[in-house]
Amino acid sequence: MRLFRMLLVTALTFSAIPAHADSKDVARLTQLLETSKTLTARFSQLTLDGGGTQLQETSGEMALQRPGLFNWHTDAPQEQLMVSDGKKVSLWDPDLEQVTIKTLDQRLTQTPALLLSGDVSKISESFDITAKEAGGVIDFTLKPKTKDTLFDSLRLSFRNGMINDMQLIDSVGQRTNILFTGVKANEAIPASKFQFQIPKGADVIQE
Repeated sequence: MRLFRMLLVTALTFSAIPAHADSKDVARLTQLLETSKTLTARFSQLTLDGGGTQLQETSGEMALQRPGLFNWHTDAPQEQLMVSDGKKVSLWDPDLEQVTIKTLDQRLTQTPALLLSGDVSKISESFDITAKEAGGVIDFTLKPKTKDTLFDSLRLSFRNGMINDMQLIDSVGQRTNILFTGVKANEAIPASKFQFQIPKGADVIQE
């Protein structure tokens, strides 16, 4: 499944002692996410099936701004562009010359991109959260409280206070690992980055 479809429809091993799920974990994750009002980065994404066989590997760049704005661009040859203006999400597939436009689902469990760019005060409403820390790295494991979600678990890892990678695991054991590089926080991002202009002649699907 392509990363964008997963977002729309919806590593290192640490010798550390897991923290118990409590308000401290929620507060720590909230603080780390709220520190970055904007984020830009390159990403590389690897998807494996339940047996560890590679299904897909892609890369690209992202830009996020709170609340609910994001631009997620996957490089060719599997190029796609997903843009949110906070109300609508537009998915552009240049191979198909097709744009799919959806109302932004504010449920954090439906859009991992929204988890990084959305209202972090709602995290504890959507997830049970546990954390473990070693050195300058802290891992948060998020388990959705509802069943109508894209994934069974989501891990967010921060290195020295900055998002480093995330991993999603679905109900059949498929894993999607996303590594962020060149991360920059709280730099100005042009408003146009979060506005999608429908290409001339494109097929438009409203959902």
